[in-house]
Amino acid sequence: MIACARSRLAAALPRGRRLPEAVWQRRHQVIVRLGLASAGALLVLCWAWGESQLTAAVVFSVVAAPLLVARIPTLGRVLRAAAATTGLMAASVALVHLWTGVTEAHFVFFVMVGVISLYQDWVPFGIALLVVIAHHGILGTLYPYAVFGHGAAHDPWLWAGIHGAFVLAASLAHLAAWRLSEAQGLSDPLTGLANRARLEEAACRLLRTDEPASIVFIDLDGFKEVNDSRGHASGDVVLLEVATRLTRSVRPQDLVARIGGDEFALLVPDGPATARTVAERVLQALGLPVQLEEGTATVHASAGLATATDEDAPSVESLLRNADLAMYLAKSQGGNRVVAYADGMAEAAARRAGLMQDLAAATAADQLEVYYQPTIRLSDGATTGYEALVRWHHPERGLVPPAEFIPLAEQSGVITEIGAWVLREALAQGAVWSAAWDTPLRMAVNLSPRQLMDGDVPAQVEAALQATGFPAGQLTLEVTEGMLVQDVDLVVAQLEQLRALGIAVAIDDFGTGFAGLSYLNRLPADVLKIDRSFVGDLPLGASSATLIASVIQLAGTLGLEVVAEGVETEEQRQALAALNCGHAQGYLFARPQPADQVLVPAAAARPQLAARPATVG
Repeated sequence: MIACARSRLAAALPRGRRLPEAVWQRRHQVIVRLGLASAGALLVLCWAWGESQLTAAVVFSVVAAPLLVARIPTLGRVLRAAAATTGLMAASVALVHLWTGVTEAHFVFFVMVGVISLYQDWVPFGIALLVVIAHHGILGTLYPYAVFGHGAAHDPWLWAGIHGAFVLAASLAHLAAWRLSEAQGLSDPLTGLANRARLEEAACRLLRTDEPASIVFIDLDGFKEVNDSRGHASGDVVLLEVATRLTRSVRPQDLVARIGGDEFALLVPDGPATARTVAERVLQALGLPVQLEEGTATVHASAGLATATDEDAPSVESLLRNADLAMYLAKSQGGNRVVAYADGMAEAAARRAGLMQDLAAATAADQLEVYYQPTIRLSDGATTGYEALVRWHHPERGLVPPAEFIPLAEQSGVITEIGAWVLREALAQGAVWSAAWDTPLRMAVNLSPRQLMDGDVPAQVEAALQATGFPAGQLTLEVTEGMLVQDVDLVVAQLEQLRALGIAVAIDDFGTGFAGLSYLNRLPADVLKIDRSFVGDLPLGASSATLIASVIQLAGTLGLEVVAEGVETEEQRQALAALNCGHAQGYLFARPQPADQVLVPAAAARPQLAARPATVG
């Protein structure tokens, strides 16, 4: 019963910020010193007003004893604040009785309430209220003229209530002022969500209760591109919509906060299973396009999950750090997913940070190399071109897998420099091969999302073509399907400029992204590249065969060529040929190789290139 009433009272009272430890300690020291000074002043008054030595000793002891308790560092905040408050209120009571019958002596109670307000806590206020009512009621009944000195002496409990109401009103006024100020300091000014300070304080309260607690750290994928291409006003619209979707996707007891920029966090008072469910629901909601004045924009998100059970002694700082580490791993794995924190992620993060730092100097240090993988025409086995793939030879770690360093290059922005370098190297090599082999081979080069969003790709490509002498009609630029829905208007505009130069455009990893037929119909594409995940199920996977057949039929209707990626067995090659797939790549034909190890195509494999819509890279 008592516990229930206590919890209801706590829920009804306004809850504000917990003072930082250093701030609380400074305020507490000031209050204790003031209380001890009051004890000394009362001792002097006792002597000046002719009180006995016993009275002076009792007054000093009653005021000073609680204040000495308040100085014990091993006690918690609540006990130390309560002791200090008791000392201050005892000083107020003593002054009233030493200054017998003078109404103005009661004003010291309100002065002390103002001092107690520095604690910004309900406990000191509760003590002050109880002391005022008890003093005015009990002692006002026993010594009415000493306490009141006016008509109140005939009804002390009525006046005890009146004085208590004044103290309560002063307390509420102080608390309201705190809470109003804190509401401004604990909310994000743009979205109205909680800010980092409020998130940390709420998490701290939750951890102190030993209840389950989880934090989901969310970072938007592709938001920078929206800001850069559409402007900060459109970026703010996206952030406001994201805030709305986050709020609608969580439970009432969950707290949504904006940490800064395009980073958000969820405080979920539950275990990892529930937190993952909430996070996945949030990512699903964020994946829908956002309507802007100049079109639509789509930003997905990467989420990292950390729970209080990940460590023996969890803290708010460790929870946020672990969730942040897990989020970066989710982003490095391609984004739009939830990753839970696990042991070893801190070491992995340090490795990624080191790689990212080394990657910035990799191009200038000649650590990068372009490998080439041929594209084969299935009808006759002819090599029709090559795809340029970058490799990184780290001086200490050896060959770093592209799946590890390409996402880091995307995050840091180095991919723009790397992409431009690969383009120049591949076109120069393609020009050499075409001249040496007397064969107009095609060259396919990948474009990253960051390249399309950060720079003027058409101008860069045109400059590279002019510098190398490679014909524009033999170049294919590949973009991933997922890139197309991030900012379809910007992507289409740049791809149209590239095609105007005579360059072919290929949609890479087709079937794994989110582009629907409406997107595909708008895109200025020439080639669809079927992702290796579908080819891997051939020839036994009926669903994959049906999907590939549908893509080939769709491509034929739209006048697009088809390339199947990841062909590793003869059975897969035969199945694709039976489905009338035009071209293929994979280890069955050749692995990516440095330029000096690429075999010269046989004379019989010399291709007869069709018009651009039927060519591949």
